[in-house]
Amino acid sequence: MPDARTVIVLGGGVGGVIAARELRRGLPRPHHVVLVDRERLHLFAPSLLWLMVGRREAAAIQRPLARLERKGIDVRIGEVERIDPVARRVTLAGGKTLDAGYLVVSLGAELDTAAIPGLSQAGHNFYTLPGAEAFRDALATLRAGRIVVMTAAPAYKCPAAPYEAAMLVDAFCRKRGHRDAVQIDVYAAEPAPMGVAGPEVSGAVKRLLADKGIAYHPEHQVTAADATTRRLSFANGAVAEFDLLAYVPPHRPPRAVRDSGLVAESGWVSVDRHTLETRFPGVYAIGDIVSIPLTLGKPLPKAGVFAHGEAEIVAKNIVHAITGAGTPRRFNGHGECFIEIGDGKAGWGGGNFYAEPKPEVTLRMPSWRSHMSKVLLEKSWLYTKL
Repeated sequence: MPDARTVIVLGGGVGGVIAARELRRGLPRPHHVVLVDRERLHLFAPSLLWLMVGRREAAAIQRPLARLERKGIDVRIGEVERIDPVARRVTLAGGKTLDAGYLVVSLGAELDTAAIPGLSQAGHNFYTLPGAEAFRDALATLRAGRIVVMTAAPAYKCPAAPYEAAMLVDAFCRKRGHRDAVQIDVYAAEPAPMGVAGPEVSGAVKRLLADKGIAYHPEHQVTAADATTRRLSFANGAVAEFDLLAYVPPHRPPRAVRDSGLVAESGWVSVDRHTLETRFPGVYAIGDIVSIPLTLGKPLPKAGVFAHGEAEIVAKNIVHAITGAGTPRRFNGHGECFIEIGDGKAGWGGGNFYAEPKPEVTLRMPSWRSHMSKVLLEKSWLYTKL
């Protein structure tokens, strides 16, 4: 039987860390908060953009998840093999089982490089630490040629990141004096940058790219990549050659989630948009693993800011359900993000993504203040959350 005094959080990313911290803060000590992740080190993923252009080192943007044990959180390192949402039971690699009164699934999106033939051999997946490091090392030796930044599918986490990556590469090349010898192109599967945020935001991002001489090619769905010829093939018949490729691969839920019965027709976990509870009582899902449809026909973007907000709501509601303390909370769809453009500047976009009939999002033009705000966010996360 599930132990009503135990809450299990699956995943040690942004959503999982916040959920575990808030649960531990709100629950009396007899209650047990368990965080499970396959990695011992928590990686602050937004900083991979800086790492890929040589402005961060790996050690500076990672922290041991075990630090959460000082806050009274039981950290378990292991691969999640099976999830039984009816019994609220989790099986880890090796056969160890964990039972919970409440279960929070925050396992994120799996990066499926194998979905595109040849992709993993042709370029660098900068959404991972090894891929960002490999791109950084290759960029450091390139003095001329064509650099391509590509999204392999229309929907992916951190919608601004590919555009930030291209602009940071531009700044890197200009600083080293060889930008005139380098062509930078963005090939995007989606029809417009950050489309959920609306045409004004999309237009502003396209203008930022154009101002830096970065060519933008929307609606190019890659079908194959060839590492030998350094060529990309697209569904519309176009081809593109490159000397250096940075890509965002297709996403999918981890196998344990796909096999759990939690996944809906969207291919992702379906939840109540305000409480994040799944169709299984006592089982919640947050962050990149969920799909929340919006009125305009697109889902809520997959981004750390939404995982953070969802985690707070879920934790407070579980605490209320267990202890009666506080009042039930509702996630309101508000979110924001920074858009790095290089040269020590960043833009900022944010607003209400649940607004009707379409999201109400505004964009502040780039400034050094927004860049410093992003730096402070990074430091705050790494030094106070873990």
